[in-house]
Amino acid sequence: MDTPIYEIHSESEQGNRIFIKRDDLLPFSLGGNKVRIGWEFYRDMCRTEADCMIIYGDRRSNLCRVLGNICSQKQISCYMICTSVEETRSPSCNSRMMEWMQTEVIPCRKDAVAQCVQELFERLEGEGRKPYYIYGNQWGEGREGVPVQAYVDAYQEILRQETQLGISFDYIFTASGTGATQSGLAAGSLLAQDKKKIVGISVSREKERGTRIMARALSQYFKTRKIPVPERLEDRICLADEYLLGGYGKFDEQIEECIRRQFLQNALPLDPTYTGKAFWGMERYLKEHHIENADILFLHTGGAPLFYDYLIDEENMTC
Repeated sequence: MDTPIYEIHSESEQGNRIFIKRDDLLPFSLGGNKVRIGWEFYRDMCRTEADCMIIYGDRRSNLCRVLGNICSQKQISCYMICTSVEETRSPSCNSRMMEWMQTEVIPCRKDAVAQCVQELFERLEGEGRKPYYIYGNQWGEGREGVPVQAYVDAYQEILRQETQLGISFDYIFTASGTGATQSGLAAGSLLAQDKKKIVGISVSREKERGTRIMARALSQYFKTRKIPVPERLEDRICLADEYLLGGYGKFDEQIEECIRRQFLQNALPLDPTYTGKAFWGMERYLKEHHIENADILFLHTGGAPLFYDYLIDEENMTC
């Protein structure tokens, strides 16, 4: 199912036209880019003939929600290594849904993830299980190329929609966290040999580290599919880390104003962790780089539960 692309109201002073692709409307587990990515991990898990899944994230994780939902639907045991259960804030909407799915949550310090993964592997293998960890080995290496395919496919979808709409986008902007979505879009552009500029607005990582991780994912993707690896991959990755505002999950009144404005003007539900920060970052990027009279596509990567978390936090209520 193709998600819609349409032009939205924009106050751009540079004459840019802003379009949005609504991946938040994907019809599974409240939508979002993690739906495409989650099913790629599931298909890869089936290829390995594993019988249970290990996931990793914090209480806000959209990917963990989607993977937990896939596992509950397929009646697969799911184990979540969680680095934020010790926080004193109220549970998030995503963490509440994880409880519904009966995902076993394993608390873990951020500096002990590798050890936690290894111990869980040993426990499950000792029980005669064959676990699948979405990030590969205990150090999080080995499956970087798996989720890339999700947004290679989405990129081809965008190309089809361009033909239908009679338009060619100059830039595609997306929130970039783990980098899987941006890597897929970049791979799609490289395979199509077009000149679109894929810009990731970083929501969690500084530019050097994020670029290195995405280059590794792209290289693995091309090698796995026996496609020649393009030269100087890191030079083809555009990750903007100027809009982090202190790191993952951090935001200020500028982000809040952007979220309210886009909801009132375009009925878009954005959240302060991913899409709201990315949309605000895109607006700043276009001004600071003096981009004019361009056709811009913003990929709405979803995260509806985080939008509701934000509304609830504003009212000092619990989910």
